[in-house]
Amino acid sequence: MSEVAEILYGELSDGAFFAPASSDLVDSLIGQYKQLRADIEMMSGLINTHHASVHHFLEGNQDHDRRHYFGGVSTLFKLEGAIASLNATFWQKALNMTDVYEYMPNNRRSEWNEQIREMKTPDFEEDTVRPTIMDLLNSRQKFFSERVDGIFRALSGEHVTNRPEGFGKRMILSRVFNEYGMTKHDMSGYIQDLRQVIAKFMGRDEPRWRVTDDALQEARRRHGEWLMLDGGALRVRAYLKGTSHLEVHPDMAWRLNCILAHLYPQAIPPQFRQKPKKKLKDFVLMSKPLPFAVLEVLAGLKAERHTPIHRNRWDEPTQPLTTNPFNRRFDWRDEDKAIRGQSGTILEIIGGVLIKAGPHKNVNIWEFDYDPARVLSEIIASGCIPDHQSHQFYPTPESLAEWAVSEADIQSGEKCLEPSAGTGNIAALMPADQTQCVEISSLHCRVLEAKGLTVEQADFIKWADSTSSRFDKVVMNPPFSEGRAKAHIEAAASLIKPGGRLVAILPGSMRKKDILPGWSCSWSGLIDNEFDGTGVSVVMLKAERK
Repeated sequence: MSEVAEILYGELSDGAFFAPASSDLVDSLIGQYKQLRADIEMMSGLINTHHASVHHFLEGNQDHDRRHYFGGVSTLFKLEGAIASLNATFWQKALNMTDVYEYMPNNRRSEWNEQIREMKTPDFEEDTVRPTIMDLLNSRQKFFSERVDGIFRALSGEHVTNRPEGFGKRMILSRVFNEYGMTKHDMSGYIQDLRQVIAKFMGRDEPRWRVTDDALQEARRRHGEWLMLDGGALRVRAYLKGTSHLEVHPDMAWRLNCILAHLYPQAIPPQFRQKPKKKLKDFVLMSKPLPFAVLEVLAGLKAERHTPIHRNRWDEPTQPLTTNPFNRRFDWRDEDKAIRGQSGTILEIIGGVLIKAGPHKNVNIWEFDYDPARVLSEIIASGCIPDHQSHQFYPTPESLAEWAVSEADIQSGEKCLEPSAGTGNIAALMPADQTQCVEISSLHCRVLEAKGLTVEQADFIKWADSTSSRFDKVVMNPPFSEGRAKAHIEAAASLIKPGGRLVAILPGSMRKKDILPGWSCSWSGLIDNEFDGTGVSVVMLKAERK
């Protein structure tokens, strides 16, 4: 296993991937099983001794409008069927109480599921259970390799682009969706396996079925279009006929092929076992995608009702908690507060505004100016926040906002401007009685007003063309996407008085470019954004108008 262990950063061989097993759990299950089995055997003997009496209980207490044939007492209370159900139930419990089910490759999971579904499991006796569970737990390292092998074997043999020598860049899986467009777990399970293996390579937590199902459904809605998964480690393109095309990042393909080479030393050509040297510009791998635990919370977001309910024609209608049709709230399940906090930050980045609703103000609802469904689906699939949304609304981190305002060195009586003010992370640090905010989002304007700031709802570029106001200091974090940062800088610069100062947080790619000819400009070093799910590097510009 040395080569595999090296590929997995040395974590596989020392068992760091795997949770310890508790023998107490097995003891408890076996005790429960024995008690229930004794009850079932006792009940079977009692009922079959008095089957004539029991028959009248069953016959007389049926719903006569929906009578079902039950085949007689001896058939209905057959001991073998009850014991088979009991065995299947306890084997399922045993698997659920360990992490071994998560590590099983898809084909093994399918075999166990079929045995449990068909109630063909062996008796849940100590002599069988304990060695089986321990063997499964001790096989988790082997399962990892089997999972990679299972993915490779599941590739469609009908398509020549699937490489028989190893994992190539393009892979094709058939019958991932059924005729109704639903995912088929016996095939989509291989994609789930692939994502779990890649998650181990990247040092991430592992995706659950819900996250993979949501990603595949989004891929099908965008059929024929590539959808990025897992920070660029994987891409999927779905077709209406049920086929899915996959592209694995070369770094990931190399790691997968190293595991295949460990299983089949003579079968995998040397070139497939070599780490790729070239970096592909069109296939960027992000180092820190969002945790799957956060993505699962985002996948569980609900839309709160936004219209009154008329329960009957006599009572007053029940008013909704929000009238905004573009809203989301967390599921009612009790989630980890840290995970919810990070999920809330993501909603803020894509334009959500938190409101406290309900009679006790204890219901958190995020309102949007647009329908966030597509953007959320993209985040859940990719693990990343799309540039076209994050750079429109990205709230300035507190430390960066404080630095920018300190660089502006605002003096008493100076007139200040914060264009594209968002929810006011920068403006709130500037003198409220000296600061004008401009913001296009009506929701964000409500937040700024609540903070006591003067705000005008407008597109800043258009507002700059029409206003007669001029300012001593401008502090800004403009939207980045589609070249808008440069346009916002030029518009802001046109409003600054001679001798005035502009401080701006800009994309790292703009560093030291001559964007304000004739101004005295100084640039900070690159600042890497530490928030997961974005690949943004920024730089701070301080410019003086001569």
